[in-house]
Amino acid sequence: MDTTITEIAPDIYRMSTYIDDANLIMNQFLVDGEEPLLFHTGQRFLFPSASEAVARLIPLDRLRWITFGHVEADECGAMNSWLGVAPHAEVAHGAMGCFVQVNDLADRMPRPLDDGDVLETGTRRVRHIDTPHVPHGWDAGLMFEETTSTLFCGDLFTAFGHHPALTEEELLGPALEGEDNGRATCLTPALEPTIRALADLEPRTLAPMHAPAFTGDCVQALHDLASAYEQRFEAERERYVGRH
Repeated sequence: MDTTITEIAPDIYRMSTYIDDANLIMNQFLVDGEEPLLFHTGQRFLFPSASEAVARLIPLDRLRWITFGHVEADECGAMNSWLGVAPHAEVAHGAMGCFVQVNDLADRMPRPLDDGDVLETGTRRVRHIDTPHVPHGWDAGLMFEETTSTLFCGDLFTAFGHHPALTEEELLGPALEGEDNGRATCLTPALEPTIRALADLEPRTLAPMHAPAFTGDCVQALHDLASAYEQRFEAERERYVGRH
């Protein structure tokens, strides 16, 4: 496996590995600074490649924060491997997720984050945003780096296949094809307004876990995604209502 590194915003790096069997890219993101932050750990089998990539950017023992969107193998499977090479690092995750799972799973007690809590890496401020069940998972949350306006949007915009590291091309078509293939998103009444609230942040860069980093019109891309899911939610609601 080959993990590539791309700086997608000042001091923010995307480490990406294509997994042939899944036809999917796995992205981790490093926010560099005095207290570097990692968003997504990757699965345990990715740790050798991903950690070697991060080590090209910083000494691993400098890593201070280990974060992820929700408890899932590709998001946090290698959590304890990272803790093992970074003795001063803390896992930071939403308070609900810590209470339900991470307190038991992590080799060191995690830092529970409430909605709006900020981790500072030095010149960068990374804000935790609770997004329960968006796109999936009771404990789901995303992170927003305030100084560069980079939204780490997790499984939103997931697209199968090979992709460039950075793009200004539209994300919606590949994301909806990915949804058709995987059906991973919870279609709930909260989905559309939650995504529109992310658009209100006015991000300048979107950093999905399974898609290219996007530097086009991020606000419009999020509104387009919200509208598409609103239509899908209504279609599912009508389908189930029609059964009764």
